[in-house]
Amino acid sequence: MQVIGITGGVGAGKSAILEYLEQNYRVKNLIADKIAKRLMEPGSECYRKLLKFLPVEVYNDDETINRGALSAAIFSSDELRVRVNEVMHPAVKEYIIGQIAEQERMGILDYVIVEAALLIEENYGEICDELWYVRTSEEIRKKRIMRSRGYSEEQVENMFRSQLSDSEYRKHCQVVIENNGTREETFYQVAQAIKQKGELSKMEQQLNGVPLVFGLDIGTRNVVGTVGYKDEDDFYVIAQYIKEHGTRSMLDGQIHDIGRVGRTINAVKKELEEQSHLSLSEVCIAAAGRVLKTVTTTVEYSFEEEVVVTGEDVHTLDLLGIEKAQQILNENNDTNFKFYCVGYSVVKYYLNGDVFSNLEGHKAEVVSADIIVTFLPEDVVDGLYSAVGLAGLKVASLTLEPIAAINVAIPETFRMLNIALVDVGAGTSDISVTRDGSIIAYGMIPCAGDEITELLVQHYLVDFKTAEHIKLSSTTEKEIEYQDIMMIKHTITAEEVWDLIEPLVFRLTEDIAAKIKELNGGETVSATFVVGGGGKVHGFVEHLASELELPLERVALRGEEVLQEIHFEQQEIKKDPLLVTPIGICISYYDQKNNFVFVRFNGERIKLYDNNKLTIVDAALRAGFPNDQLFPRRGKEINFYVNGKKRIVRGEPGESAVVRVNGRITSINAVLEPNSDIVIEPSTVGEAAVCRLEELEEYGRVVITFEVNGRMITCPKFAEVNGSLEPPYYEIQENDWVEMRGFYTVAQIMEFMDVEIDLNSEILVNNKPADLDTQVYENFSVEWEVITYRTPLSEIENVYGKPLEDPVQPEELPMEQPETEEELSLEEPEAEPSQKEAAREPEVEAKQSEALQEPEAELKQPEAVREPETELKKEEAAQGTEAEPKQPQTEVTQTETVRKPQDSAQQARETITEQPEEEAGKEENLTQEELEEKYLQSQQTVESDIRPTIRKKPEVKVVKEKPAGVSLQVIVNNAAVTLTGKASYVFVDVFDAISFDLNAGKGRAIVTKLNGEIPSYTAPLKYGDVLEIYWED
Repeated sequence: MQVIGITGGVGAGKSAILEYLEQNYRVKNLIADKIAKRLMEPGSECYRKLLKFLPVEVYNDDETINRGALSAAIFSSDELRVRVNEVMHPAVKEYIIGQIAEQERMGILDYVIVEAALLIEENYGEICDELWYVRTSEEIRKKRIMRSRGYSEEQVENMFRSQLSDSEYRKHCQVVIENNGTREETFYQVAQAIKQKGELSKMEQQLNGVPLVFGLDIGTRNVVGTVGYKDEDDFYVIAQYIKEHGTRSMLDGQIHDIGRVGRTINAVKKELEEQSHLSLSEVCIAAAGRVLKTVTTTVEYSFEEEVVVTGEDVHTLDLLGIEKAQQILNENNDTNFKFYCVGYSVVKYYLNGDVFSNLEGHKAEVVSADIIVTFLPEDVVDGLYSAVGLAGLKVASLTLEPIAAINVAIPETFRMLNIALVDVGAGTSDISVTRDGSIIAYGMIPCAGDEITELLVQHYLVDFKTAEHIKLSSTTEKEIEYQDIMMIKHTITAEEVWDLIEPLVFRLTEDIAAKIKELNGGETVSATFVVGGGGKVHGFVEHLASELELPLERVALRGEEVLQEIHFEQQEIKKDPLLVTPIGICISYYDQKNNFVFVRFNGERIKLYDNNKLTIVDAALRAGFPNDQLFPRRGKEINFYVNGKKRIVRGEPGESAVVRVNGRITSINAVLEPNSDIVIEPSTVGEAAVCRLEELEEYGRVVITFEVNGRMITCPKFAEVNGSLEPPYYEIQENDWVEMRGFYTVAQIMEFMDVEIDLNSEILVNNKPADLDTQVYENFSVEWEVITYRTPLSEIENVYGKPLEDPVQPEELPMEQPETEEELSLEEPEAEPSQKEAAREPEVEAKQSEALQEPEAELKQPEAVREPETELKKEEAAQGTEAEPKQPQTEVTQTETVRKPQDSAQQARETITEQPEEEAGKEENLTQEELEEKYLQSQQTVESDIRPTIRKKPEVKVVKEKPAGVSLQVIVNNAAVTLTGKASYVFVDVFDAISFDLNAGKGRAIVTKLNGEIPSYTAPLKYGDVLEIYWED
């Protein structure tokens, strides 16, 4: 993710650009002005600071700040503007820094856009990767402001004088967006700026507008560096430098001393930088075929219907062939080496079964190809990458030396002929063979020029460098002078050297000829081209022609002849066979066929085909890293039922995966760079969900209030969980069955109040006749005739004449509590609960029995009468736990247990405490007014602690099989797909449920859409979402 700061004078049109960016890219706009408005709201810290000095006229009637009035005030007063800025700007910047850090952690966006008028003055450059200046002429800006804000010309001039000049903006900003034309012209500039940011990793340094390429031929004896550019069919070399290795740090094309080779490469790079006046950071390289493996295979690609074949289709076919060859090699690899593709060549293309030289533009139902793919071991590739990395370079492309050489030495127009190309280097001789317009084979023998040099070392008693001098001089000089290790000087003739090396040259050419015939199906070729320094040795061409049974004129050393289209700006450079492979490496960059990247992922080296859109996520998927460990995972959720409806409370989100690239923390969607060392620490699981009864929307208040005989009576509100009464702070468990009881029956109110009523008199609920089973809801009124308090239960039953029935079931209730959008848990479609099974908890019953046997003294009413509501809150705050109910100032012989509201009236009668007869007689002697007054005093005590001791019924638990997760059905590529096993799903989870081979990209990008829009990998899914996932054509 990158941070772009956008600034410019007031009225420059920054808002339109921000809107365009938000609509077309994955960005988040952080607009300083809007943030400041939020931070100025009443009650905020900034508001309190501004209140001390802002003039009264900038405030509205509701004490909010009038932004228009404030703007006018600060632009007319420098002192006021400075004071406001001192308060607001640090606060706004701190908020923006926090938002950037949050977005970086989430790793979803590509850009965060920061817009601020004082972006430069407040040093936002220290938190932005790049600053953009939106430039608009003062005349246009003036008209915009006067039209949109109604300012006078004088006010606008004051605003302009307080801002930076055009030159200051240009001085500090890296990108200038000219906004004096049409919106389309402006948006095109923005799109180009974004595009250029996406292409910064490409090796495209410009020389007069032409992209340059830097190639290195890292040979056994020397390193050849070339910088140039291609113009149509010609290639222009602007700088070239050759440096020999100081010691034999490479043998037979294999790097043995990475440090020394790296220093040689660095020296070549610095020399080329001085010659070209450029900074070189990326390089094209080629590997020698010392341990070369080749696989020839045929691959076919069918279309759903006849289509016109595009270049991308051809590229896809090639990559399918590479992947198939890789599989064949892996299946037959009997070594401990891990091989990587370093190049390939197509032998033939087929269109609907017929041979075609070029498939592009033709209509076809089936295309196929015969393809040769070359592989090298991991240690060879690692050595090259490590040496290049020591020189501060990144690999832009990697090819094979014979492929690079043949691109220059044998033009496509010659490949109809059966020709062999031999690149004789210092350590290896690489061979390729063409026929019928294609390269049909690659080969190598581990013998070349160094074999001859080592022979001269032994014979003339000299070091390797002197022996190399003797070998090279023998091709151009008649006499050679040298000094041996005994410090004795000698002079020898070239003929002496020729005679000495002839047996070795004969053996070398014999091996090369045998390999050529092997690659060509046992027959000799029509002609052979020789390149490389080793082929310049006296007698090499002649002996090779003899072994191949060819006329001497058909075996030729190629140099200047094949470099006709190569132009050197350095006049001193002579066209030579030594330069064929270095130039070929540069030219191979433009082909891009073998464009793949290597990275290390959690210590393992992996290969990805580069489509210029690779991100860290692609590497993780390619390496098989579990996608659920890339993104934050929520803690365990709770599934339960409230009044028969299923609810879910989700766990807390965990921490995102920690992604480090080359030791630096970045986001999961960061652009992938070649040779990156990626380390990902898996995401974490968040805390499990916790939900208490009192947090449910349906629970509402913890008390329920009725009006009884004109007096307000407050009773505790209860909820039943699995058939047992639970307090408000009960933590809901998985599969709990919660039933809310927002009512009391008349009998339950009577029980709670400990009263005996006259059942021969009429009972009224909301002025309507009622009985003991009538349900009484919040704020209902009840009127009855009180006989006494503490009436024995047997007398109520005798008068009523029959046991009272249980209250009606929930589905018969006349009303239910409404649900709001702010419910704590998400509501799913109704689900039938499983059969409830009752189970007693002896320990709970024992504790409750102890509570029933508490001493009489602890239950007496305190002497002081508390204030009902205020005392209630203070008592609850002080205790924080469930308290036992206080009893009226009446002596009792045993405690009374308050039953839950849904208990039947019969159960209520069974628990009402009996009084001694003499106490009951005393109550009967009181008048009605005395009874009510006495009850009112006792009610005040009850209200002071509304959580009575509860003796639970045998607890009923819902026994359910725990679900593996919530299932979710979505549509993927026009087919219904059901996701299972998780509580919630994000886009990337779909890959676990569909058959989509993430390794079958073959260089193409994955196209993903969610309901027609391009989503992030963490986009949440919901029922019925329409997803599209396919490879880009």
